[in-house]
Amino acid sequence: MIMLAKVALGFGGTIVLAGAYTFRQGVFRVDVDEARPNGSHVHVWIPAAVIPMAVHLVPREQLRCAGEQAGKWMPLAHAVSKELEKYPNVDFVEIQDGNQHVLVRTHNGKLQIDVDAPDEQVHVLCPIATIEDVTAQLAGYGPAS
Repeated sequence: MIMLAKVALGFGGTIVLAGAYTFRQGVFRVDVDEARPNGSHVHVWIPAAVIPMAVHLVPREQLRCAGEQAGKWMPLAHAVSKELEKYPNVDFVEIQDGNQHVLVRTHNGKLQIDVDAPDEQVHVLCPIATIEDVTAQLAGYGPAS
């Protein structure tokens, strides 16, 4: 009975540590709500640590193809993501046009994009560290690699 308790405690501790590691960087979140009748409501929340790991699952040939198409821009995207970390709470773009509103900002170390329109609301929240990790990985597949 004591052996079973030790195994359960070890298993529980492993789950807690894995959860803490997974949510260390935060959550990548996409929420889309359409106001029209029978409109879709999509809410996707993914632990941000999973996204850079998923890049390793993409076939190398497809990464090379993507690297050839976007490779020259990946170092720029990586540099921008590193610079965004220096601005933890800044509004970059805010557009108000009638009853439509767009806001692009950093908030608590995350890039936040909010679009509010009468027929649709879209909210994207992504940790800047995740953007930096992914752009650094994809930069290695550019034309020069």
